[in-house]
Amino acid sequence: MSTSDLSTPDIAAVKSYLLGLQDRICTMLEAEEGGAKFRTDEWVRDEGGGGRSRVMENGHVIEKGGVLFSHVHLARMPASATAHRPELAGCKAQALGVSLVIHPKNPYAPTSHANVRLFVAEKEGQAPIWWFGGGFDLTPYYGFDEDCQHWHRVAHDLCAPFGDGVYAGYKKWCDEYFYLKHRHEPRGIGGLFYDDLHAWGAEQCFAFMRAVGDGYMAAYQPILARRKQLPYGERERDFQLYRRGRYVEFNLVYDRGTLFGLQSGGRTESILMSLPNLVAWRYDWTPDAGTPEAALYERYLQPHDWLG
Repeated sequence: MSTSDLSTPDIAAVKSYLLGLQDRICTMLEAEEGGAKFRTDEWVRDEGGGGRSRVMENGHVIEKGGVLFSHVHLARMPASATAHRPELAGCKAQALGVSLVIHPKNPYAPTSHANVRLFVAEKEGQAPIWWFGGGFDLTPYYGFDEDCQHWHRVAHDLCAPFGDGVYAGYKKWCDEYFYLKHRHEPRGIGGLFYDDLHAWGAEQCFAFMRAVGDGYMAAYQPILARRKQLPYGERERDFQLYRRGRYVEFNLVYDRGTLFGLQSGGRTESILMSLPNLVAWRYDWTPDAGTPEAALYERYLQPHDWLG
């Protein structure tokens, strides 16, 4: 791959792609829902920029889903963005991206998350500093090998044109990032996670953003379609709500996007749209041995080569 094209990305082109991606994802999910539509909420920030939130609640298939586009202007980079990039302290910036979380109602249908974004930081007298980031990951409550293999096959295949080792490196980063340290367990079965992507040049980095955004749709739609109508009972529903607690814990304690949004004065309702409407916690509970619930911990929440 060429690394010679390091010019600043075309922000207008990136924004156009992201708005189209939001539209296409919502259309795909509405087709799986078969009735309910996403509510659209456009908003503007006093500090500059704004966004378009699309949220669905209490559908037949999607219990809570949010697909957010935002393009915000920052007079000063927040601490969450400069903690590992101290050279950005004092920079003004633009941040634009699409972020989504889908919580299906059926316990056999996994929660999915995806995010693709671009940051451009500027300081007077210096060339802009820019980078792409994002990825997608899957959080099942009841595991199916077929789903895990499909999810990771799509992730592998979209990475392949960008070089050997790209999938392996971003899969590992995803496994390490979506890990609840206080629980000593991963959030789900992973996928891809990348950040600070710059070295390939603006054109190739933008191409990778598009591959990841489009790849999410190809990865998730068949899984949702397979699982959304499987019969379930109170036991499966209770376990789903319990495991959703882990999702909430990660998003409120560790997630960079949540911290960035809150610290940068973003719209709180849109930032927290990733949280499910219903969730439960139990005190010091573990599943019985030999149950499908135990299999989630013993097989699916363990480091795994799903392509092997």
